[in-house]
Amino acid sequence: MWIVQGLVAVLLLFTPAAAVRAQDSCNLGKPQQVAELMFGRKIGDRIGVSEAQWARFVDREITPRFPDGLTVFDTRGQWRDTERNKIVREPSKLVQIVLPGKAEDTDRLNEIAAAYKTRFRQQSVGVIVRGACVSF
Repeated sequence: MWIVQGLVAVLLLFTPAAAVRAQDSCNLGKPQQVAELMFGRKIGDRIGVSEAQWARFVDREITPRFPDGLTVFDTRGQWRDTERNKIVREPSKLVQIVLPGKAEDTDRLNEIAAAYKTRFRQQSVGVIVRGACVSF
């Protein structure tokens, strides 16, 4: 489910127990948290976030907060509009970030989500944070 206008949800899926399990089972790399942010691109029934607008958002909001790197995927998302009782499908962006492990990581993720919702009139941005074994 990609989170878009019309659905309010922020998912934070990480527990200390999961971190311990990831650390115990890392045969490659080291245990770190990975964040995935899900951005819908429709505003109403039209594409409201162009590729140029998206690129500016990444340059101005995401990269300064996580300058060590990130990956952007072009995706297709869907969600149920309960008011109209219909499935809404839309082009979306998924951003994956290996978090640096700083105390301010969560605040930075929340700032990115808030900036996107404000700038592009979205009701939500999906955020998943999970433990992973990471190697570069």
